[in-house]
Amino acid sequence: MQAERLRKYRPDIQGLRAVAIMMVVSMHVGLLDIHGGVDVSFVLSGFLIGSQLLAEIDKTGKVSLSKFWARRMRRLAPGMAIVIITTAVVAWIYASPLRFRDTMMDGLSSALSFMNWRLVETGTDYFANDGTQSPYQHFWSLGIEEQFYVVAPIVLVVTVWLSRTLFRNRALVALFLMAVVGGSLYLSVKQTASNQPLAYFGTQTRIWELAFGILVALGAPLLSRMNTVVAAVISWVGLATAVGTALLITPETPLPGYAVAGPVLGAGMVIAGGCAAPRLGAEFILDNPVANFIGNVSYGWYLWHWPILILWPDVTGRDLAYSDRFRVVFLSLFLAIITYYTVELRFRNNKQLVARPWKGIFAGGSAVAGAAAATAIAMVAPLNLATSASAVGGSASAVGYNGPESVKSAALRKQLSAVAQSALPKSPDDHTHYGCIDDTKVAEFVMRDNCVIGDPQGKKSIVVIGDSHAWQWGDAFHSIGKTLHTKIVTMAKGGCSPEIYAIKNPELNREYSECDTWRESAFAEIKKLHPDVIVVTSRSRREATESGAEQAFKVFEDSGAKLVYLTDTPQPGRNVPDCLATHTDDVTSCNPAQDTAVEFPEYRAMEQKVAKRHGAEIIDVLPWFCADDVCPTVIADHIVYFDSSHITAGYAKSLVPYLRPALAKALGD
Repeated sequence: MQAERLRKYRPDIQGLRAVAIMMVVSMHVGLLDIHGGVDVSFVLSGFLIGSQLLAEIDKTGKVSLSKFWARRMRRLAPGMAIVIITTAVVAWIYASPLRFRDTMMDGLSSALSFMNWRLVETGTDYFANDGTQSPYQHFWSLGIEEQFYVVAPIVLVVTVWLSRTLFRNRALVALFLMAVVGGSLYLSVKQTASNQPLAYFGTQTRIWELAFGILVALGAPLLSRMNTVVAAVISWVGLATAVGTALLITPETPLPGYAVAGPVLGAGMVIAGGCAAPRLGAEFILDNPVANFIGNVSYGWYLWHWPILILWPDVTGRDLAYSDRFRVVFLSLFLAIITYYTVELRFRNNKQLVARPWKGIFAGGSAVAGAAAATAIAMVAPLNLATSASAVGGSASAVGYNGPESVKSAALRKQLSAVAQSALPKSPDDHTHYGCIDDTKVAEFVMRDNCVIGDPQGKKSIVVIGDSHAWQWGDAFHSIGKTLHTKIVTMAKGGCSPEIYAIKNPELNREYSECDTWRESAFAEIKKLHPDVIVVTSRSRREATESGAEQAFKVFEDSGAKLVYLTDTPQPGRNVPDCLATHTDDVTSCNPAQDTAVEFPEYRAMEQKVAKRHGAEIIDVLPWFCADDVCPTVIADHIVYFDSSHITAGYAKSLVPYLRPALAKALGD
């Protein structure tokens, strides 16, 4: 066994830090489909913090918590506070005012280090690309690290003391860390399948990656005695594993689950091999001036790149072009360099803060408090909702659809009216108040009181079945049911087509089996209800098949009900209230072209053909939404959509006079 070759400074770790941040940035901006950069960073953090704590325990028999927390505060808090406050200012000036208070709540959560749990609470899809991402979303990983920094030194000191007392060695520490790694990894795999947001953002499913880094730090003295040839091989294999497995992860891979084990294990192997300082190990390429420099500014680069990426379309007034991705990379790197030299180094190397830990804690705490206070105050500040030139006076209420001319004139209107602007702040909540809808995890339709709308005592009945694009019509169907003295039964499940074909759910990252079982139970309920009319409507999907439509409409036809096929509504593809709030003087920029908003026209045509074959009455809603190849987002002062896909309850109700005759005809009235 060779002598220990432990080093205080590890250039290979600095290089690996550079690799990790480049993986993160290139993946986020869409330059390279590579995942796992954050996971590599977690291992690095675990190893570095574990090494510091274990070295201090060896030297003094204890850990100075004040010094440890002061170092963390000086390192993390100043840059974090600057980015949080700067992002708040830019969001207030340029981003949607309708989303601003939620964004500031995200900023407050980030300042207080629990952004990861806020994202769990809101069920955020980290890989969503629908314009709803928060500019503070990336603080989830920092939240986990900061929670780890609070607890890790205390737990490690206690565990080391118990291990020395009971065994006179560190066997108990190793066993404890292995238990944490195994238990957390098990939760990661299990919860990824059942609750992906909880698994992705939860501390309990990520702590194993940090603990794995500490485990490598615990074994560092032994690893440093390895044969240098073996150590070199391990480090090269580790680097190949970390990068190679990161490239194999796709947007369809359930994350974190087992998939992140590759980058984690690879990072651990690079660190482990480097403990023996092999001359021809992976350090051979990781130790270079560029990697060293990027490693230095990596923290600032991580802080800046995401808010710049998310706010770029708001600031520039256009969608992110491919060339803009490079601009985001270089601008965020430039700001990271400035932050490193003007902020990070000054706080990290300040002699007074280093000599007096309480001053370091106070300085860092003041930065955190400042960021928290700024975002908290911003939440109650008046919204920066611009007033359009035409927003003076106006009619008392919105009209909504009033014939084809109302859509044609809406397509030409440029400025947001006073009536529409007054309704704008409430438009994100203007969704249907009637009918039930089952969420993703529900696997069986169960009749509830809120599923029955219209006239519950009506002698005739209509079943409305579909996904959220069926649910969105709830207010209109409730009004029609009241007028026609008809009971309306809503059967809706998010993301679930009533037609029989396999659907892959992006939230679950797997086949939507809950939809299949839910659909079967809904069909069984229809057989028991014997409705007079069945209205079928849902979002068009590329997975649709003619055989699947045939099977579903055969079930509906066999029920004896009159069939109505309500075509799908157009989808603007961007959050309409947000767009209108930032374009009050140019509403036309929020109006999508018809060929863009009408998804999968070939599948729509196929579904209509199958519906007709089974005797269904076709209600084509397109003329109610589009004219002259444009689908206006405001029609006769009514805001048409409350998000990027679903129509507002107000606009749906304006269509009642046009929808009711077709349903009355189907009922025989």
